[in-house]
Amino acid sequence: MSKKNYLSTIGQSSPVSASQAIAKGLAPDGGLFVPEFIDNISFDLERLKDLSYPDLAKAILGDFLDFTEEELDEAVDGAYRSGKFDTQNLVAVTDAGDHSILELHHGPTAAFKDMALTILPYLVTRASKKSGEANEIVILTATSGDTGKAALEGFKDVPGTRIIVFYPKDGVSDVQERQMLSTGGDNTDVIGIFGNFDDTQTGVKHIFSDKAFNEALDEKGYTLSSANSINIGRLLPQIVYYYYTYFDLLRNGKIKEGERVNFCVPTGNFGDILAGYYAKKTGLPVGKLICASNQNKVLTDFFESGDYDKNRAFLKSVSPSMDILISSNLERLLYDKLRDPDQVASLMKGLKTEGAYRVDPSLFPEFFAGYASEEDTLSTIKRTFEEEGLLIDPHTAVAEKVYRDYRDATGDDTYTVVLSTASPYKFSGAVYEALFGEAPGEDPFELQEKLSERTGTKIPFSLRDLRSKPVLHHKTAEPDAMEETVRVILS
Repeated sequence: MSKKNYLSTIGQSSPVSASQAIAKGLAPDGGLFVPEFIDNISFDLERLKDLSYPDLAKAILGDFLDFTEEELDEAVDGAYRSGKFDTQNLVAVTDAGDHSILELHHGPTAAFKDMALTILPYLVTRASKKSGEANEIVILTATSGDTGKAALEGFKDVPGTRIIVFYPKDGVSDVQERQMLSTGGDNTDVIGIFGNFDDTQTGVKHIFSDKAFNEALDEKGYTLSSANSINIGRLLPQIVYYYYTYFDLLRNGKIKEGERVNFCVPTGNFGDILAGYYAKKTGLPVGKLICASNQNKVLTDFFESGDYDKNRAFLKSVSPSMDILISSNLERLLYDKLRDPDQVASLMKGLKTEGAYRVDPSLFPEFFAGYASEEDTLSTIKRTFEEEGLLIDPHTAVAEKVYRDYRDATGDDTYTVVLSTASPYKFSGAVYEALFGEAPGEDPFELQEKLSERTGTKIPFSLRDLRSKPVLHHKTAEPDAMEETVRVILS
């Protein structure tokens, strides 16, 4: 057993190595894997500050994984040195007046998920070999819009794997849907679910925890794993861009060494901001982690009151990747704060049976939470373009609004970075309407062209030819038929 053990958040499964945790995706008891040794990691900022993004990724991931140097090289080179991103540094830290915006959407699918999902296939396939897995790996994923395409692109035609993606049929943008449905590859399946993201995520978790179903798959030579952020191998690479951003601010004189930086993160499933929390725990000088929600403000209410309650109306928004009422990765934060798997198990049981649980809100001093209404989101897109000359998507706009609310409410002048998680061209209808006050009502790809013409900005390379790509996937299902759908696909 590796000294780098990973534990289940609900404590009813044995500790496993990093490779086993990545290969499994979800713990056998239904919990999420967390690094037992997280409190023992403290990165030397002086040693890391001048590294390129790929070298920084290798240095940070090396402390979390049981991979050899050669295995890490293979993964990092395949993901970050193979020309998949349209910027030299993979990410861009852009000045926005009194703060910066971290652009994480320069990868092959124009969303922040690329930062982890370009490397995850290398981690999963290598982890499977290291943990002695002989079966074909089936990547089972629920998506609120961006994870699906990024995972499909990453695992497409990867030997020894299949990938099945479920998405809410009417809960993603037209561009997001076309991205997924036009994905080729002999090992890809995409299924539209007649429900919301929480339905798809709950269905996937049920499949993972169905012991009899998994045993039947094993007999047929299949083992399930995940590309969602419930897989620790998806979460860990996201820590890297927090460190990289801090060092970029240092190089450009925005901050001084040792100075704290706040990060404002638009989040639904809580994975992106949890990576920032892990960065803080491992030595990065992070001040506040500002959790930005849209009108589905279950996380805002939680951090303000300690009450997590998903018993509320599910609201569709112009920021659909955040239309989530069950934030899976919050379970990992609860484990880190409580260090009591029995208590975490009790809270998760309450969420499943009653749709709610309560904890002491004073447990989370590192966090501030706020939300943006639909009107706030659209007006922030317009204000940011007119005042800063920056074109942002609705999710980034949510974070921009919440950042300003935080600053006004607290007077905190700590330098802040707002995470920009997707290209505005993935949500061209909402962005166009916000800027020009016209109802979209047009083909989304025509709107991309109009948006480009009227703003003087470029359509990302990964979206330019999307209109002409044929739809290759046509499957749909009800939420309660997801397990049967997987059975049929794999038969």
